[in-house]
Amino acid sequence: MPPVYMKQTVIKYGVGFGSALAMAVSFTLNKSIFWAIIHGILGWIYVLYAWIFKTY
Repeated sequence: MPPVYMKQTVIKYGVGFGSALAMAVSFTLNKSIFWAIIHGILGWIYVLYAWIFKTY
């Protein structure tokens, strides 16, 4: 079983990378900074939802 600090680091960087990727893809497809920001925020809302309801 990996140490707790390793798990927290993976989650921290994984979520940051996920948000950045969502924003980059959104901007590429829509050519809109507004939608890129919205998609980045929605990624965080999904993380909170999954954390609260343990859907992972």
